[in-house]
Amino acid sequence: MSHDLRELPLRERKKLRTRRALAETALRLFTERGYDTTTLDDLCDAVEVSKRTFFRNYRSKEDVALAADSELWSAYLDRVAAVRLDGPLLGVLRVALEATLEAMEPDWDRRFLATRELSESVPVLQSHGLGYCQDTTRDIVETLAGRAGADTEADALRLRLTVEIFVAAWHTVCLHWTAQGGRGGRDGLTHLVEQTFTLIPDALTRTA
Repeated sequence: MSHDLRELPLRERKKLRTRRALAETALRLFTERGYDTTTLDDLCDAVEVSKRTFFRNYRSKEDVALAADSELWSAYLDRVAAVRLDGPLLGVLRVALEATLEAMEPDWDRRFLATRELSESVPVLQSHGLGYCQDTTRDIVETLAGRAGADTEADALRLRLTVEIFVAAWHTVCLHWTAQGGRGGRDGLTHLVEQTFTLIPDALTRTA
């Protein structure tokens, strides 16, 4: 989510600058030198921070490589927790996603594309990304469960299925946008979100 550094206390400004520097530098080094051949020591030396500082900001090399993903979903979960649940839930989730995309940092879509391209070529990042996706899906369900009327087993299954469809649609959007080389930037990504979600009813009733 976009942050105006001037509105934050000095300590928080420094911490956010360090996180941004680590994520930006990691993405550059991993892309230029290769993920496997770039060590955490290389990254910390480039940013001029200690490993202790690194681990105060990120849990692992995989986490910093996928920072653009975690930034999006952290902001999204905050938005979903506060959004008014009115109307079809899938539509609420889509609108919240579009609003979150719009509020991300100005260069977020560039970093997100580079992250997607990097992860597609590095198996360990693909695996880490799948695990993160599962965790995020669970977090979305838990965030909604107390507010979306999931009192019965059928309600809980319906809620989980709705969130899974939402996540699958987003995954489809990302695959297509990345394959296009990030065509249209953030506007192109948002347009694909709208287009893909519009196609869900037809996809569910499509015959073999």
